[in-house]
Amino acid sequence: MSVAAAVSTVPDRVPITVFDDARVRVVLMLDVRDGTQAEVLEAYERMCKRVAAVPGHISDQLCQSLENPTQWLITSEWESAPEFLAWANSEEHLEMVRPLEPYVRGTHSMRYSVLRETAGADAGERAAARGALQPRPRIGDNLVRHAVTWTVKPASVGRVAEILSGYTSPEVRVDDTTRLLRTSLFMHGNRVVRAIEVRGDLQAALRHVARQPEVRAVEEALNPHLEQDRDLTDPRSARLFFTLAALPAVHHVMSGRETGRDIERCALHYPARPGAGAALARLLARQGEAAVGDPDNPVVACTLFHRDDLVVRLVDTVAAPDTAPGAVLALSDPDARAEAGRLLDAAALGVDGPLTDDRAAARLLAQARMRPLTDRRAPVA
Repeated sequence: MSVAAAVSTVPDRVPITVFDDARVRVVLMLDVRDGTQAEVLEAYERMCKRVAAVPGHISDQLCQSLENPTQWLITSEWESAPEFLAWANSEEHLEMVRPLEPYVRGTHSMRYSVLRETAGADAGERAAARGALQPRPRIGDNLVRHAVTWTVKPASVGRVAEILSGYTSPEVRVDDTTRLLRTSLFMHGNRVVRAIEVRGDLQAALRHVARQPEVRAVEEALNPHLEQDRDLTDPRSARLFFTLAALPAVHHVMSGRETGRDIERCALHYPARPGAGAALARLLARQGEAAVGDPDNPVVACTLFHRDDLVVRLVDTVAAPDTAPGAVLALSDPDARAEAGRLLDAAALGVDGPLTDDRAAARLLAQARMRPLTDRRAPVA
């Protein structure tokens, strides 16, 4: 399955995906407080053995700048992106890196898949044994996609929908190179999903949005309604909340078709059976590419978000989604629907019966489709 997901079915399009099973290199830049270099080294040595035991971890290095003793970085290598993301967005990760917190003024994380490497013959053989390389360069337009998700108290669903439908949009310009392009908010039951599109530096955009007074007011208004308590004035509480709320974009593909028509966006909620989230995400990535590559259906782009046992897809169409439910769900193929039936938590969606009959796609689309709250786009620059 992983090999099929790595090869785009859309001509001349290379999907942005974590499912090519390429090794991953992570660079974490640290701005260390003056005079605490010995403490940083000691804290790193306490945590590195624990990190080494995380599934998918290959190696890491702690480095110090030749020019500036307060500039450090940690580079780590992972067998694949899904394994790294599962750890990076976990409470276990926050607990492991906590010893470094008192000595660090700020951090900046960058994640890369390994496309090519040059080494001696023996080193090359050892590298090949560690895992695959990314097969082809991905083609992008400096646009980054990310989402967060959280649940609210069931009695608060109506009030939360009201708050999120009426907020004032933040300033879209972050700096000379970064701009907030689009924010889409959806609900399914008591679950909220906020998806954003950023041109430039995602972390800079997230910091910028968090500082905006209108956003802070909305977050404060939401606090009493959340199932998970948080205190956004406490950096540790805020970091925990948003780490556990992160819903990374793991696959994106677009057709490149010139439509000349209005595009409709919908969001779909796919709860997986315990432990089946990764398999379901891979299935939907593969089938979603086939849907985008078919010029006879209305799907022109889709973005897949995944963590743990939750999968969410944003789908852009040139016609109403219910005109082609199988394509919109990425489950047109009967075999794919049968496989999805084994992976989906159908009871959580309120879907009865097998997914293999002709009416199954329409039934599933009606239950999986999320309620749109807002879809804010930046003005054309």
